[in-house]
Amino acid sequence: MKIAEKYTLSEQDIDRIIEMAWEDRTPFEAIEFQFGIPEKEVIELMRQEMKLSSWKMWRKRMNTRGTKHTAKRNDDVNRFKCSRQKSISSNHISKR
Repeated sequence: MKIAEKYTLSEQDIDRIIEMAWEDRTPFEAIEFQFGIPEKEVIELMRQEMKLSSWKMWRKRMNTRGTKHTAKRNDDVNRFKCSRQKSISSNHISKR
C-alpha cells in the first residue's frame, strides 16, 4: 500500500512533506508533528515518489545530517524552522 493512500495525502501534502524532508534543518519529528507520518514512512514515501538516483542521493545526505533528528541537535535549537523565516500558516509561506 502506498503511503499517500494510507494517510490520504493530497498532492500538496506530498509535495510539502518532500520539501520538508529535503531541508537540512527540518527534523523528521516536525513532519510527524504536522502530518502524523513517522520517519520510517517518510523514508518510504520519498522512495515511492522520487527517482531511484534522487532517493539514493537524499538518503546519503540524511545519513550524515545530525539536524534531521531532534535528539541529535544542539540543545540551543528548539524550533522547527529558522528564526528569520517568515511565519508559516497552513503550510504556505505568508506573502508580504
